[in-house]
Amino acid sequence: MIRIRQIKIPVSQSNPQAHLEKKILKCLRITAKELISWQIKKEAIDARNKNNIFWVYEVDVKVKDEAKITLSRDILLEEAKTYQVPKKGEIKLTEPIYIVGSGPAGLFAAYLLTSLNYPVVVFERGEAIANRIKDVEIFWQTGKLNPESNVQFGEGGAGTFSDGKLNTSVKDRRNLIQKVLEIFVENGAPKEILYQHQPHIGTDNLRQVVVNMRHKIMAQGGKFYFNSKLTDIITQDNKLEAIEINNIEKIPCHNLILTIGHSARDTIRMLQQHDLTMEPKGFAVGIRIMHDQAMINESQYGKWASILPNASYKLTHTTTKGRGVYSFCMCPGGFVINAASETNGLAINGMSNYRRDSGIANSAIVVTVKPEDFGNTIAGALSFQQNLEQTAYELGQGKIPLQLWRDYQNNVASTKLGQVRPMLKGDYVLTNIRLSLPDFINEALLEAIPSFGQKLKSFASGDAILAIIESRTSSPIRLNRDELMESNIKGIYPGGEGAGYAGGITTSAMDGLKIAEALIQKFHP
Repeated sequence: MIRIRQIKIPVSQSNPQAHLEKKILKCLRITAKELISWQIKKEAIDARNKNNIFWVYEVDVKVKDEAKITLSRDILLEEAKTYQVPKKGEIKLTEPIYIVGSGPAGLFAAYLLTSLNYPVVVFERGEAIANRIKDVEIFWQTGKLNPESNVQFGEGGAGTFSDGKLNTSVKDRRNLIQKVLEIFVENGAPKEILYQHQPHIGTDNLRQVVVNMRHKIMAQGGKFYFNSKLTDIITQDNKLEAIEINNIEKIPCHNLILTIGHSARDTIRMLQQHDLTMEPKGFAVGIRIMHDQAMINESQYGKWASILPNASYKLTHTTTKGRGVYSFCMCPGGFVINAASETNGLAINGMSNYRRDSGIANSAIVVTVKPEDFGNTIAGALSFQQNLEQTAYELGQGKIPLQLWRDYQNNVASTKLGQVRPMLKGDYVLTNIRLSLPDFINEALLEAIPSFGQKLKSFASGDAILAIIESRTSSPIRLNRDELMESNIKGIYPGGEGAGYAGGITTSAMDGLKIAEALIQKFHP
């Protein structure tokens, strides 16, 4: 197979993919009769020069005679690489593999295992998608929270109410990323996610994809139980013997995939009582900032803004005191949502549908938090997050606190909005958000946002809207595991974002596959 890199097509071409075959023939110096097939491997936009923006493609090509092709730095021979399932183990599995949590990690573990005839039972503390959506809509409209079925808990995990971004920068020599994307497409995701530089599904599509995956898992023999919360574990001689569901039902269990998500603080505290080893780790907290999407497009694409997809951005800054500040989970054409999962607490997130057509861009701007900031303890890490969320809740009386950037700089409460109109899921109140943030976070934001304004035109506009609190960028703790993916309590396999091994949908799904592989290599069904 021939791989061609750096095929550039001007964005002025209304249908760039329609010009690819002609470009391929020209690059390889062959005729159409010598071409067998071609497939897009990557698609991106090169906007470094605003006056000369290109679509950039990488394609895999099959030709009748590869020996005739002149190779170069951007035309090279490439072997087709696919994900390989590991060889099954020797130990006969005599009971189901249980999974707690149906977010990406748990869902993809179940998908791979059941495809190979391993018996799987999934317990999810929240509702299935249809009822979960109803619970979330009621919360956004009335403020009435269901602590077990919300933006954080329920089928599909926290990512189900997000932008559905699938890009990741992790190194992947085993084609796990490609496998994750292929499974998504198998279950209804748009095919272009297989090659886009920054693929996204959108929360509207992701909901149906998750349901399709559940149906496929069940067709392969898996079972799902919703409203089923892990409330205890039973161990003997440092080995898992059983699990307790909803404080009532005890189930013999010797292999548990623990993918509880980053918001299950009650479960973390229960596991800590059983001496499951864990450690605090660094994370990040901050605000969400909203701008007109048209302004972001203009800043990124210049005169071509009107004909290109809504633009995103990625910004970083290191403060004079050494704090990292960066944009996170940027949502073009999206919404800021109330993502609370605890009574008297408030957390926010960003969400977009597939079309990204709200007209407002939002992104988290977060400040790094080090273990020494919260005493380097598990209790300190959980309390640090929880206290921020409770303070934000009190400031807004359960509503999302908002403030204009100019008022934040001047440390005065906002009393009216400017030109930017907030796009929110959940009610809001104008206030002074500086009152609820630690000094080191305020100091870092006051230094970083003007710096970002120098990199991205109008980013530091006085009418930009800030919202709090973005507190759940990742888990503040890590559940330790060995090279076989097991915790110190044998039979427990912690994984995903909640266990501290992932940071988004794709990496969580990859981690779920890795845990499934560990069990496949140990057992045969």
